[in-house]
Amino acid sequence: MGYIHCCGGLRKTKSFVLAPAEKYILCELDYLGKCPRCENTVIQLTRIDKNNNLTTIRFTRKKAEKFWTKIQPKILYEKKYYAYTKHKGGKLYLYYNEFGKRKRCYSNITNMKIGLNSIF
Repeated sequence: MGYIHCCGGLRKTKSFVLAPAEKYILCELDYLGKCPRCENTVIQLTRIDKNNNLTTIRFTRKKAEKFWTKIQPKILYEKKYYAYTKHKGGKLYLYYNEFGKRKRCYSNITNMKIGLNSIF
């Protein structure tokens, strides 16, 4: 997921990989369908050539919509980012019970109440 700076903030965009032209190594396109603040369509094309020079082209409003229809056949695939978490549980442990008293140590065997109501 890419970002475009629009209206004083970074906006999340859809990122696409394009087929590179003859003198470019990498071409990526960031597409913001509608800015939540100004409600404009924004497209930013980022390219890297063989000498590692970075060029960016940015279109807004009507020019962006025309450029989007023109560039759609050159799109190879959409970049998708997945956030996988290995640990599903939380790391927070409260040292106080529901009455506000501090909990005791787990390894204290004298607090265990096993066998209190036994016959012996």
